[in-house]
Amino acid sequence: MEATSGIHFAIEAGIKSKLNAVGAISREKAVTCHQANFTMQEINWIDYIAGGMFARVKKTGTGRFYV
Repeated sequence: MEATSGIHFAIEAGIKSKLNAVGAISREKAVTCHQANFTMQEINWIDYIAGGMFARVKKTGTGRFYV
């Protein structure tokens, strides 16, 4: 469990960093995985990370992400 939490934290931090770097800080400025230059591992985790009600990474109805 602890290893999974560490992986989750590291991947979430990388995703948030990339979204901030491309300026995806609001629903209007949300970007796709391709535009954010996510790795395959980040793409595999993004739905899990952005899935919660209190998640810091949000997903729009059109499949775009922002922080």
